[in-house]
Amino acid sequence: FRHSDNMNVIIFVCMLALAAARPDSGYDRSSALDVVPILRDDRVYPSAAGEYSLDTETGDGIIISESGYGSGPDGAVETQGSVRFTHPGGEVFELTYVANADGGYQPQSAQLPVAPAFPHPIPQFVLDQIAFAATQDSDEYIKYN
Repeated sequence: FRHSDNMNVIIFVCMLALAAARPDSGYDRSSALDVVPILRDDRVYPSAAGEYSLDTETGDGIIISESGYGSGPDGAVETQGSVRFTHPGGEVFELTYVANADGGYQPQSAQLPVAPAFPHPIPQFVLDQIAFAATQDSDEYIKYN
């Protein structure tokens, strides 16, 4: 083989791999090409204090609103916002959130899953063990033992 023959083989193999990797016929190309208009896009870019905001609404009903300010410890930006959209089945999804130093990311939505209630009360001997373990970590326990 000459150098140019090797290059032709490499190019052929690459083209074959590219053709084999294309999406199958189940892929709906028409929906991938739909253009969704942006109806509103209001932004305030971050200031020196970290203050920013964005309000966006798309033609398909997605609404995103978020704002933040450097009010956290050491000027960390604390954020609050909301997201709203409609699932393909027609169900509206709404979520609000806060992200701050006190609790981290705290989402709230009726659509978020809720942990089930604990199935039974905690027995007293377990509560006693927890309290005893807490005293072992305290300074008083170390000081007197």
